[in-house]
Amino acid sequence: MELSPGEEALLESFRSLPPGAAIELSELVRRLANRAPRAPIDWSDSWSDADLQEFTAATLRRLESDEQEESR
Repeated sequence: MELSPGEEALLESFRSLPPGAAIELSELVRRLANRAPRAPIDWSDSWSDADLQEFTAATLRRLESDEQEESR
């Protein structure tokens, strides 16, 4: 299956989540898919490359901060 650039970016973001958050997100996606199994996805509000870069940078800052707090 070939993914669009937006789908690839979302998948990469999903893979960077902590395991617990990834499981929660997977469950949410399944619940939403079950509510409207044939509903098309409106990608018009998809994240831009800049949005994804900002999200990634903020996530890395949060992880670094968490690691620093744990090491204290």
